[in-house]
Amino acid sequence: MAFSARSDLALEGVSGENWRVGGTEWSQRRVGPFRESRLTIRSEAGARALGKPQGEYLTFECRGLHQLSEREETQLARLLSRELRGMAERVSGKCVGKELSLLVAGLGNADLTVDAIGPRTVSGLTATRHLAQYEEELYHSLGCAALSAVAPGVLGQTGIETSALLLGAVDCVHPDLILVVDALAARGCERLGRTVQLSDVGIEPGSGVGNRRRAITRETMGVPVLALGIPTVVSSATLVWDALSEAGLRADSPALSRVLREGESFFVSPRECDLLVARAASLLARAIDLAFVEG
Repeated sequence: MAFSARSDLALEGVSGENWRVGGTEWSQRRVGPFRESRLTIRSEAGARALGKPQGEYLTFECRGLHQLSEREETQLARLLSRELRGMAERVSGKCVGKELSLLVAGLGNADLTVDAIGPRTVSGLTATRHLAQYEEELYHSLGCAALSAVAPGVLGQTGIETSALLLGAVDCVHPDLILVVDALAARGCERLGRTVQLSDVGIEPGSGVGNRRRAITRETMGVPVLALGIPTVVSSATLVWDALSEAGLRADSPALSRVLREGESFFVSPRECDLLVARAASLLARAIDLAFVEG
């Protein structure tokens, strides 16, 4: 079995002629200091070729989040909020406002920095669902969506699958859609803390680091699921694979593939990871509030 580099980023599956696969659409453009990439997979053939489920994937690339000026971070938050709002309205069939109920799930381990983007994002959100119940007049005057948020932790902390906890929340809240926020795994170090991905296909927690849990999708949750994330880690095996390939050394032998697969449990993160995760969580929380609360 040949070694295959893991990545949660659909963007990294598009190279060479891949985008020409039938049933896929691929476009890029510059938006100020950012590069916006949009990939839509409409066929099974496209899904197999790119290794991602059918759906829409939107990516914004920038220099390191910790290097952005306040003005640039505000611009990126507004770009993300616009796309979040549009995608939410498309998948839910409702306009963002007081009739829309949204459940935000911050996935990951809050005690592990590289995995803390989800919980930290949730801690920065403005929850509004309780206002619809207990301050109805105020809620209607705000005109915002009914936003509820939860950070379900990880299986090792709770003993309960994340998907099961979210199903319980869905049964209680009855949201029109779920937005999951999570730290991602990238294929290249140049993506860490520099790429934001939004998709309408949901997420499979831990898949990028080889720790697959039950998927969180429309099929498993019963409502549409959007996924928003920023990569914080790269597999050390992928780094070795790429280094050998760039050096012109044979990197496809069965013996080497076996060694690399055995070392896939080791991951690399940037040395400024603390700062990156803090800025990432702040950016995503701001974008979500702009999209669903502040309008």
